[in-house]
Amino acid sequence: MTHSFATSLDALGGWRAALGERVDTLAKFLGEHDLAHGAAGEQLDSLRERLGNEKLVVAFVAEFSRGKSELINAIFFADTGRRILPATPGRTTMCPVELGWRGDEPASLMLLPIETRLEGLALGELRAQPRAWRRLELDVDDAEQLARSLQEVTRTEWVTEEQARALGFWDDAHPDDNPPRDDAGKVEVPAWRHALINYPHPLLRQGLVVLDTPGLNAIGAEPELTLSLLPSAHATVFILGADTGVTKSDLAIWRDHLGAHAPTRFVVLNKIDTLEDPLATVAQVEAQIVQQQKETARTLGIPMQRVFPLSARAALAARVGGDAMALNESRLPILESALGAQLLPQRRQVLEQVVQESAQQIESHVVRSIGDSRRQLAEQLLELRGLRGKNSAKVRLMLKRVDAETSEFEECTTLLQAMRAVHGRMLKDMLTDLSSDRVRDEVAEMQASMGASILNLGAKKAFLALCERLRALLSAAQRRNGEIREMLGASFGRLNAEFGFSLALGKPLDFDRFPSELQLIEGNYVQYLGLTLALRLAQPKFMEQFRRMLISKLRVVFENASSELELWNKAVSAQVDSQLRERRKAFKRRRETLEKIQAAAGELELRLDEIEAQDQRLVQFQERTSELAESLREYAFAAPFATDAEFDKLDLPLFDDAVPLSGNEEEMQRQA
Repeated sequence: MTHSFATSLDALGGWRAALGERVDTLAKFLGEHDLAHGAAGEQLDSLRERLGNEKLVVAFVAEFSRGKSELINAIFFADTGRRILPATPGRTTMCPVELGWRGDEPASLMLLPIETRLEGLALGELRAQPRAWRRLELDVDDAEQLARSLQEVTRTEWVTEEQARALGFWDDAHPDDNPPRDDAGKVEVPAWRHALINYPHPLLRQGLVVLDTPGLNAIGAEPELTLSLLPSAHATVFILGADTGVTKSDLAIWRDHLGAHAPTRFVVLNKIDTLEDPLATVAQVEAQIVQQQKETARTLGIPMQRVFPLSARAALAARVGGDAMALNESRLPILESALGAQLLPQRRQVLEQVVQESAQQIESHVVRSIGDSRRQLAEQLLELRGLRGKNSAKVRLMLKRVDAETSEFEECTTLLQAMRAVHGRMLKDMLTDLSSDRVRDEVAEMQASMGASILNLGAKKAFLALCERLRALLSAAQRRNGEIREMLGASFGRLNAEFGFSLALGKPLDFDRFPSELQLIEGNYVQYLGLTLALRLAQPKFMEQFRRMLISKLRVVFENASSELELWNKAVSAQVDSQLRERRKAFKRRRETLEKIQAAAGELELRLDEIEAQDQRLVQFQERTSELAESLREYAFAAPFATDAEFDKLDLPLFDDAVPLSGNEEEMQRQA
């Protein structure tokens, strides 16, 4: 039995779904007992969203005719008994294709016309504009209709050289890389800029996103691929031909677009079946494959264990035909096991940390709230027990004392109003520097600096200056949030000491990931801001597209930082309202109790019993909350592959060079 990547992902999806059920159980319990308010409720909502929307992006990159689409079909869609993606000799997929599943939409193929490049809009902006896309409904039960519809991603258009230049497919500085002309002098370009396939495959339902990226020409023509989509993928599979090895264009893709994050890259030598020779022995063919494997590893500068020779065509045929022996001979299971062994545990570890921290914070909020309620009940019990055997004069005296304490407590509103005014002003000043308007202003300053240099040759310098200014803004926001924390800490200390609150600041916000994300963007862009791109930036349309894409990328970082800061401040200040509300309720209950006792002395013991029973219920609520939170934490650290004992016995290559995943790793944390 082969533990494939699909099987591993299925196990991870089941583990994540079980975690979601435990979160729902905890949320239901807290909601039924009015404990899911304030910061605890926000943490629950955030954790639910993170577990429900977790995505795993695997990008497949190759030049044309390397068998990339066939490999995707073999790994993910062989159980359908057919090819989902077109995979025929010659050029097939002509535009970047994303396969995923959005449950709120029907199965469909969304196609973005190539002409949208002329508008200068980034892909991120166009995703939110349904009218810009052509939509084709997919009948997943009709194989012929599905195949015909997906053939659309292979469609091309013939345009003039001038149009090809405007679309980004013709570069006068690199004539050797330009596509050939036909007899009429026209150039073949893709009909579509991007394609989104919404397909209800079980793996896609679990959050897998497959990015199918065509050759060097398409990658270089779409800046968002090189600066956003590929760097943010959690793993990239780079496909080469076993018969050709690393060609010049293959090396250009690796060097310019993939090599910077080599530890998260898997290299495939596809089509090993083409090396079979009736005049050579099996050992000779095997030696040739090993030699190609070594040569590829040496050329790309990676360990040999990261190069996987296989035959995608043979693997697909074997899986469709149910031939286990032929599947093993195709060597695809070795790649799948490597993907499952490295990539999925890393994704699980990210979620483990998210669940651990969220469960701890939810439990802390609830325990603090219950503790405050129990403290108020204890004060009330102490007061009522002191009334045993007392006359009505004593009760009237107690009523006056409750009224006096209530009035004294309400004096805290002056301090609260002052604290909220200062907090609101400090928060507003902090968030202003993280706003989208500020990002646009900073990018506009960079653009003006670029325009001031001859042919935009100062592009890299201007961009680095922009990043330095943005880092300063993030540092200033972090410093200001520290000042807010100090102010709130002083105010909370006074409220706790003078008015009996039990306010706590909790864990400081982890802000370090946002400068790290900015650093990642900087590294990706600097890699391409050489002389060639500087010359292209002199073209107004290309500059506008570059500007929009950069703003879109930076906004994600700054909006996430702003949201995190706002959420932290909201959670900290929300406990003030919660405790204020509960304290007022407690004073009201004390007065009502004394009034009832004054009216009927026999109710004293009854009321004492009620309060003691209420305290016991709170103890039970706290214990149950801790049990549910601990169950959530324990299951988060349970291995999702534990049911498959054979997985531990797999003879897999060791990845000693493994590092944390590249891309927006922390965005997941942010979405939590």
